Amino acid sequence: MAEQIRVGVIGVGMIGKMHLANYAKIPGVKVVAVADLNEAEARRVAAANDIEQVFQDYRALLELKEVDAVDVCLHNNLHAPVSIAALEAGKHVYCEKPMAGSYYDARAMLAAAQRTGQKLHIQLGTLYSKEHKTAKRLIEEGHLGKLYYARSFGFRRRGRVFVDGYGTPAFVKKEVAAGGALYDMGVYHIAQVLDLLGNPEVLTVTGATHQELPMYEHRAQESGYDVEELGLGFVRLAGGITLDIEESWAIHHDGSEASKVLGSKGGLKLNPLTFFSAAGDVEFSAQVDTSGPDYRWHQCFENYDAYDSSQHHWIAALQGRVPLLDTAGLALNVMLISEGIYRSQALGREVTAAEVRDHSRSSALPV
Repeated sequence: MAEQIRVGVIGVGMIGKMHLANYAKIPGVKVVAVADLNEAEARRVAAANDIEQVFQDYRALLELKEVDAVDVCLHNNLHAPVSIAALEAGKHVYCEKPMAGSYYDARAMLAAAQRTGQKLHIQLGTLYSKEHKTAKRLIEEGHLGKLYYARSFGFRRRGRVFVDGYGTPAFVKKEVAAGGALYDMGVYHIAQVLDLLGNPEVLTVTGATHQELPMYEHRAQESGYDVEELGLGFVRLAGGITLDIEESWAIHHDGSEASKVLGSKGGLKLNPLTFFSAAGDVEFSAQVDTSGPDYRWHQCFENYDAYDSSQHHWIAALQGRVPLLDTAGLALNVMLISEGIYRSQALGREVTAAEVRDHSRSSALPV
């Protein structure tokens, strides 16, 4: 039997409740404590999930010797200070996406993990989809040849948080969330494409953000909405690779496009997973069966269940069953691109990765 991992969850809001439900499905993990500023809600959630210890101050949770790892389920500008405190307290850290509210803070998180020797894992759920795992295998086996172009695409027809009816105002306030569509959903799609490309170095970023569609005035005023509904980017990556980005919370379109990765021998559309290539001087397109291989790999390869979800992977890595994927390094590159888009919009020009690094500042809130 693999070692049981004892977890403390910090934040029991919408995302925290989702994480708790996921842990209940994973063998070898026990949530032993929760912390939330709303102590009454923390006690209610703890009782519903048979969790013994409840705290209002997350620092008290970090003092528990029986906690091996913490799961940070807070808003974006709280990720860095709480994660760093946990790492310095000797806890492994699982953190929600995006990695932080700024590249500066994300880099500080990774530095803290390296300094303390603790594991840091970022929730990038798209890396564990059947489509992604199948695409990665096709790429690693050389079926696409030399990779040179990719597109990251995310779509909601009208799905801005809170102002369109879903979620809380904190998701659309720059002071708390740091960004809108790019930080909420774009993280998933950019990370997925970067991972398929091998997470190459970022060279330059050109970008723009928009908030153009009307919204309910009372919701706008109540929330203090000041983030983007549409983020666009053009990124030059090392190795002569080009990446473009379109991420929408609200847009007058049908969402008929998809993320893709193209190479000299073939190309992939990710949703639904479709393979494009040529044989015998004839071009062809083939929709890929992801369920068959996924079943077979689960039956034939030891520990393949460690890639069923982000939390499955996290627990398996802490148990020593598999090496931890470098989601922190991947998420840091996503932060660099996202902040590059914001800076490019502010300056009205292309920016270099070095410029983004040099000018990034902490957006973390005091805790």
